[in-house]
Parts: sequence; structure tokens; C-alpha cells
Amino acid sequence: MAQEIRNIAIIAHVDHGKTTLVDEIIKQVKLFRDNEEMHECLLDSNDLERERGITILSKNISVNYKGIKINVIDTPGHSDFGGQVERVLNLADGVLLLVDAAEGPMPQTRFVLDKALELNLKPVVIINKIDKPDARPDYVHDKVFDLFVELDANDEQLDFPMLYCSGKDGWADKVLDGPRDSMLPLMDAILEYIPAPPLREGPVQMQVTSIDYNDYVGRIGVGRVYRGTLNTKQPLMRIRRDGTQLQTRIKQLFTFQGLTRSEVEEVPCGDLCAIVGIPDIDIGDTISDFSQPEALPPISIDEPTLSMTFSVNDSPFYGQDGQFVTSRHLRERLFKETERDVALRVEESGGDAFRVSGRGVLHLSILIENMRREGFEMSVAQPQVIFKERHGKKEEPIEILHVDVPDEHAGRIIEVAGMRKGEMVDMEQHGVRKMIRFEIPTRGLIGLRSKMLTASAGEAIVTHRFLHYEPYKGPITQRQNGVLISQGKGSAVPFAIDGLQQRGIFFINPGEECYEGMVVAEHCLDNDLVVNLQKSKQLTNVRASGSDRAMKIAPAQRKSLEEALEYIAEDELVEITPNHIRMRKKLLLEHERKKASRKKTDD
Repeated sequence: MAQEIRNIAIIAHVDHGKTTLVDEIIKQVKLFRDNEEMHECLLDSNDLERERGITILSKNISVNYKGIKINVIDTPGHSDFGGQVERVLNLADGVLLLVDAAEGPMPQTRFVLDKALELNLKPVVIINKIDKPDARPDYVHDKVFDLFVELDANDEQLDFPMLYCSGKDGWADKVLDGPRDSMLPLMDAILEYIPAPPLREGPVQMQVTSIDYNDYVGRIGVGRVYRGTLNTKQPLMRIRRDGTQLQTRIKQLFTFQGLTRSEVEEVPCGDLCAIVGIPDIDIGDTISDFSQPEALPPISIDEPTLSMTFSVNDSPFYGQDGQFVTSRHLRERLFKETERDVALRVEESGGDAFRVSGRGVLHLSILIENMRREGFEMSVAQPQVIFKERHGKKEEPIEILHVDVPDEHAGRIIEVAGMRKGEMVDMEQHGVRKMIRFEIPTRGLIGLRSKMLTASAGEAIVTHRFLHYEPYKGPITQRQNGVLISQGKGSAVPFAIDGLQQRGIFFINPGEECYEGMVVAEHCLDNDLVVNLQKSKQLTNVRASGSDRAMKIAPAQRKSLEEALEYIAEDELVEITPNHIRMRKKLLLEHERKKASRKKTDD
């Protein structure tokens, strides 16, 4: 008799404790022996995930509890990685919705719950972080119920079971004042409330929802068997997204056992599996019976809202750091990424440039960060919002923006959002902090996070998600200050920086190499200024006690990759190499920039 199965996805907003909860489940079902060491946030295996403390790629493990196999899928919490969530929810029969006991439902909670309810998945609500001093579980329960009502949940979904939990302390319970000693009440709730996958007899059907890659076997398709039993010996038909059918055979078949994959001969209906042996397997492909091929419905993904132009690095420092520097390398890598990430679009836009579209700045910056670590060099232009034409009118994406901020900074936050065409729709008091919601164009969000952090002395918690398209809201001022541009090539002299500190805030330290046209500082005025950073002090043999003052140079204001992408203007680029992130003008020579600005004025 086949083993009973449960397939669950854990969904929540960023930092509401999904990965920590999975850690506790792993500990308490004893996947590790007592003498084995276990890392924190075990499923965040990618270097970038560990550095940033966020989940970027969805992953799955399986645990055995009371003889039943539970496949647990950990999903990303940031809306920029919504494409991952939309795909993997197709694997599940139920979801654990995690909500922070203090913050309540946040933008991403709404986004992922909406997708789960559309797929008619059974929800179990977990109010996490009960140990927080400002926890308010009853209020959060009411807010979650209101959210279900807003999303048109049916009567069965509205009657959701609820648990209280502290992932960090390792307990979950159905009642607030329970014993608080283990996660087992959560495991029991999964068996009680999450339905087993329906056992459909007939010709086999399996759909690929994500792609893994291994240097030895190539592409690995991960998905779920929806009907029949998948076997390595039977001849199969692969149906691609465009409807073409190709006869195929599977070389190896794996199921998930604990944190690893184990090779099997066959996988029953309802279980998750990984298949090896189809070299160009893609997301959305259906693997079906050869004699009765039948495609499953295609996986629908929301459209991208933001695009950037990637081009080859043509600065004077071209090729000094990177291993892959040509447009051919760039093209191969970007198109390879589209096979793995269906929420990404890549188009060739003439010459050595590629227009890459995604869900947000973070979505694209993670791709850039991965590429630079692999040894790529490139130049990236300012993020551009994707507009639509409807009924002859220009429309732009609007997002819902949540800002959690201390009371004393609320006025300044409203002012900053207002300057970016943000309209306040709601404000809630939460202890000594306010939760303010705005509807704001996606264009207005570019560079807004750093402005809000400055306005709130670093206290603001800023989150947003895509809402819908609305008519164009008019021009938005992005950056009010100009920049200081290097006049020549060479290392920056401390004497020159010291003399120019009154003019702006520097992005480079003394001794760093510069080239003509490189952006080195933010100007204190609204115009650009070309400066000579290679100017050294004229030395004479005359000395006086008063004239030789000591230099006091402020440390450079370093910009992260996201900050640099959001900071640059329309006529600027971010030069990205494995070791450096530099900002520069598109036209490096001053006379070319003047010529271009005159031409623009004449037009």
C-alpha cells in the first residue's frame, strides 16, 4: 500500500519566520542525529540568502510524522520573487499562512494568500512570534479574518483553523495559554486539516514547476505527479508550453526524503519528484503517457512591472576584473536565467544591449549580484517602469506601500511619499508607532526607501506590492541634486578631495582609481560639476605654522548595488564588475555631454 502524503507550502511576508519554523520542524522530527550539527535557517543555502537574511529560491524537504510523509515547501517572502511563489503553490494541497503577532497581515501576506485561495488550497493560519513584547494575537486574528473576507474566500476557507506559535522558542499550540513545549500540535494540525492529494487513476501526468541544475546530469525538472504513477521504464511524451509533443524517456527519478533526494523506480500520484534525462526540460512542461498524451493547464505568471537595460562594460577599466565581458557571454547568461525564472523577460535591444524585465529592483539586482559573483562585467541603466496603452490612454503600475514608523517621524514620511505622487489611504496606531498605507506609482518607489530611512533616522520599515494599472500620474522628480564628475584618469588625491568636501558628499575614498566621466560624489546643488581629483598640492620650500592645516576627510558614503541602481539619473549607468560597483555618465567625455544636452534643448 502506498504511503499517505501531505503537500504543504509555507507562505508569509518577509521576515515573519518561515525558514525558522521549518528549522524547528526539522529539529523536532529528528531529521538529524544527536551528534550532527544543524545550521540556523538551514534551507537558506544560497550565499546571497544567508547574507541578506531573506529567502530567494523556494525549496522543499520532506518529513515523516506518524507514518505519513509531509512535503514542506518553503517560499520566498518578498513580492519581487512572487514568480517563485505562484509556481510552487501548484505543488501544494494546503498552506500554512504565517502572520507576525505584532505586525499583522502585510502586503506580501495578501499577495500570496490571494494566489493560494484562487487555487482552492486549504489554509491553516499560524500567528507567529507570540513571544514578542508587543504581540497582539486577538487583534491580528481579526485582521486575518478581514483579509480572508476581502479576498472573497468561500465559507470553508473562512472557517480556517488557527494556531499560536513561537518558531524561535520551538513551540506551537491551539490555545494561547497552552503548555508551549513542542511543535507537535502543528504537525497534528497538518495531518488533521490539510487534505491528502487526490488519487487519480489513469495515464500518468506530471508538470514541471521549477528547474534545478547539476554539472553532472544537466537540467533537473522538479514537479508533482497529478495522475497515475510515474515510472522510469515506461515510454513518455513531453508536451511543451507551446503545445509541441516530443517522445522522451526518464533516466533517473528522485523523491524528496528529508533534506536529500533518493532515487526510486516509480513515484505515486500526489507525490513530488525530480526527473533527470531530458536535456532541455522547461518550466510548465507536462510529462504524460506516450499512448495518451494530455497537457496540464499552463502555469500563469503575473507580468513584469520594471525593466533595465544591460549592456557590455565599455568604461576605461573594462576587462580588469571580470572573466566574461563580451555581449555573447551576457546574452547566453541572461537567456539561461529566463529558463530558470519564468517571471523574467529578456529582449535584445540592438547592438550589445539587452532589455531585462522583472518584478522589481530587488528581483533584478539579485540576478546582477549572482552574475558579478560568477565573473561577469556589465553596465546597467536606470530602472524603467513598464507602461501600458489602454483605450488610447497611457497607464502605469500602482503599488500599495506600507510604512511602519515611529510617531514623531510620521509627518515627514507622509511628505516624502506625497512628493512621489503617493496618496495616503489608511493610518493605524500601533503602540508608539504608526502603520501608514499609500497608493503610489511604481516610478515613485525607485529610490524612495533610502529617502524614507533618512527621513525617519533609519527607523522606517518599508514594504510594497503591485496593485493594478492606473492612468499615468504625471512627471515625478526622482533626484534633486546633481553629481560631481571626475575630469581625468588616475587615483584620487587626498588634497583634492579635502578641498572639494564643501561641494558634496563623496562616494570614493582617497587613493581610489577614477576615470573621466565617473560619478564620484553628490553635488550640493542641482547641477552637475566636473572636478579635478588628480590635483595635488604645489610644494615649495616655504613653510609656515598657520598655513599647513591638517586634512580631515569624511569617510566615503558607499552605495550598495540596489542603492546605486535607484540613485542614477537617466543619463547615467552603473558599472558592475566582480570587485567594484561604480556610477558613471553614459557619455564619458564632457564635450559629448554638452553636445547631447544642446541637441536635447533644440529638440
